[in-house]
Parts: sequence; C-alpha cells; structure tokens
Amino acid sequence: MATVLKGVACLVAGGANGLGRAAAQKLVQQGCRVVIADLPSSEGDKVASDLGEKCVFVPTDVSSESDVKQAIKTVVNKCGPLRIAVNTAGIVKLAKTLSDEGEVHPLDIFEEISKINLTGTFNVTRLAAQQMATNEPDEGGERGVIINTSSVHAYDGQSGKVAYSASKGAINAMTLPLARDLGRHGIRVNTIAPGMFSTPMLTKSRPEPSEQQKMAQIVPFPKRIGDPAEFAQLVQTIIENKMINGEVIRIDGGVRMP
Repeated sequence: MATVLKGVACLVAGGANGLGRAAAQKLVQQGCRVVIADLPSSEGDKVASDLGEKCVFVPTDVSSESDVKQAIKTVVNKCGPLRIAVNTAGIVKLAKTLSDEGEVHPLDIFEEISKINLTGTFNVTRLAAQQMATNEPDEGGERGVIINTSSVHAYDGQSGKVAYSASKGAINAMTLPLARDLGRHGIRVNTIAPGMFSTPMLTKSRPEPSEQQKMAQIVPFPKRIGDPAEFAQLVQTIIENKMINGEVIRIDGGVRMP
C-alpha cells in the first residue's frame, strides 16, 4: 500500500459519530474514498454528505454478515479495492454483576454488548480480510490494513462495566492472532485502545462540562479529555507505518482508570 493515501478505498465501521467520524474525516482529507458503515438510525447519511463526494454511507449492522458484505461490496464498486478497514462501532451499558440491591447482571445486556463490540468487530475484520486478500500487493507485499478499537477499560475495568471491559479485552486478545493469521496474505491488524475522548458515548454518561473537567484531572498529561482528531491521527500513522503490526496501542495521556 502506498504511503500516499490519495484514492485508497476505505471502510469505516461506526463512522457516523465520535472516533469513527473523526477517522472518516481524516481519511477523506488525505484523499481516500470512504464508505461509512453504521446503523440506519445513525447520522451516517448526513456525515457522508458533509464529507463530500469521496464519502458514501451504507446502513449496516456490524454483527450482520449480509450487511457487512453489502458494505464491502459498496466499497469495491464505488471506491475501488478495499485496502483500509477501521472498526469503531461499539456500545456501553452499565450493570454490576450483583447490584447493591441484590439484582443480578442481566444476561441480555452482556450478550448485546458482546454481539456489537466483539462479534461485530470480528465480523467486519474477517470479511474485510477476505476481500483484501484478493488485492494486488503493493511494492512491499501489503494488501491491506485493519484497525480495531478497544478501550483502556480492557485494562482498567471499572465497576458496572464488566460486559464492556470483557468485550474490549477480547478485541485486544485477538489482535496478535489475527495479525499472525493474516500476515501470510499481506494484511496487517492493529488495535487502538483509547482513554477518555470527547465522543457522544462520554458526553452521554457525563453531560455536564464540570463532570468532564473533573474526569480530566486524573489524566497525568495533558490534563484534558482527548480530541477525536488525535485518535484519527493515530489511525493515519498506523496505516502509513508498515512495521506496526499485531499491536494494541493505548492513546490516553497516561491515564489509569480508578
């Protein structure tokens, strides 16, 4: 894959908001042609319109094989050979294993989070890899790169986030075996583990600016919430640096969640 990204076809799963939107925007700015795959209820259509003619939205449930296949087909038909896939789709719901009132963690919440965060990530990864393997390799033998998204909660899981932490920890755990599986096909796989970033997921749980400022104080440096553009910059770096493979990279200002 050329380090110059102009004209390169990309899939951004979960690209309608937050980190995914920032990644899609960065890739479009670098000249890529991008397909945003996100839920029909998302703002994906508006985001794609805002990003211009190089961006297309495809309504997609990342846990659906047929939906993801259709999204990849759209990439190939409208943008060219799929060479970059960025997975950012995910949800979080709070539930303790056993609440103070003695209520047990609902199994359906655990299953829902696992289905979207973990199964969805693997579903996009496997199908994107299948398509990438048909590409002509570049001068270095590379056919594609896949970037998944976990979280610092994979390491520092907080009370009430057992399902979320489990799903993100599993994404971390599958990074190296994915890279080993796909290396023979010229495909790299890496994972980004973000800390606290200014996304709808964070603002929904901490809507007041004062709450966000308080959270920022536990970050060693810089003492602030991360900008999604900084996540997107790391996405670009991983794409362009071919020796980054099989890695989980934290981007969190050095924070360790209490």
